[in-house]
Amino acid sequence: MRKLIKPDFTNSIVNLSATLAEFLGCPNEKPTLPALAAELQKGYKNVVFVVLDGLGMHPIGINLPENSFLRRHIKQVLTSVFPSTTTNATTSIQTNTYPMEHGWFGWSLYFEELHRAVDIFLDRDSQTGEPIEAGYTRRRLPTVPFYTRGRGEYTPNVVVPSFWREEDNRYVWTNLEEFFAQIGAVCKKEGKQFLYAYCTEPDSTMHRSGVASPEAREVIGALDRGLEELCAALSDTLFVVTADHGQIDVGGCIEIYKDEELLSLLKWPPYLEARASAFKVKEGCEGAFEKMFTEKYGEDFALFKTEELIAENYFGGRDEEHARLLGDYIAVGITDKIMRLTPRGHDFKGHHTSLTEEMEVPLIFVGTAGRN
Repeated sequence: MRKLIKPDFTNSIVNLSATLAEFLGCPNEKPTLPALAAELQKGYKNVVFVVLDGLGMHPIGINLPENSFLRRHIKQVLTSVFPSTTTNATTSIQTNTYPMEHGWFGWSLYFEELHRAVDIFLDRDSQTGEPIEAGYTRRRLPTVPFYTRGRGEYTPNVVVPSFWREEDNRYVWTNLEEFFAQIGAVCKKEGKQFLYAYCTEPDSTMHRSGVASPEAREVIGALDRGLEELCAALSDTLFVVTADHGQIDVGGCIEIYKDEELLSLLKWPPYLEARASAFKVKEGCEGAFEKMFTEKYGEDFALFKTEELIAENYFGGRDEEHARLLGDYIAVGITDKIMRLTPRGHDFKGHHTSLTEEMEVPLIFVGTAGRN
């Protein structure tokens, strides 16, 4: 069993966003990170907030040498949110809210009013892949980026992939060269600029090839070199770099969608995430479900009542409407295995979403023009 890491909501990716929000004059009631807050007071013209999807402490330790640019500038280790997945974590980062406040807990959520689970980034039925009403999730679970609510001293910008929703001052990239070029162009604009820059790498490559693969090492090295070159080229700029979560290499897959005996005890097939799977159990079947699940899958997944996780503050508070999205139980991966929840699941070689090593991410910041 791997060590489980609980979200620390005094030292997490949310607290990083809270620190930036407070600096920008945005509403904030969450604890901030003192070291970053002090650096922000130095008055940089540009503040660049870079989120490298999946580049947690575990992938960094495997793929970057100690003298690499990013490793040299790690200031502290933060926790992600739970489930440690892009849907949940990037929403927390962008909105400066806890998972229980925004409700975007994972890839697939069960909406009682639709009586179906939905892949919420794509607005499609999780079981069939069929589209649902366009824009349903964003209307059901509205969010607002924190940096759009500042006092106006810094102009907010985003550098994002083309699938990202429309925002003011949006700059799109299609490859890493464009990613870095767009950041550089924004920083050369007149006036003070705040920039949120989101990169889908190295998460995409690690999913396909694995955390310890040559492909992962290559793309992580390219990110390291690209950021070092940007820092050398730009003046009066503070780079703040983190990840939404990490990844681990996958050691096996449980095709739980084929377990008809277990499924007979459920109101709806399993959903949420591959290493943090949610279950809605038929009334009166709770005891039978707990016993059956533990006997079949307990070596690889620890089963928790959702209410217990909420009470122990794994999601940052309590909201009855959002809590219903999480079902009755959540199975948390404690080894390197994943669950395939539908026949449409991916054969990923690297994955995340649980409470193991994928929970630890870096806080990196480095200033230019003699302000390191």
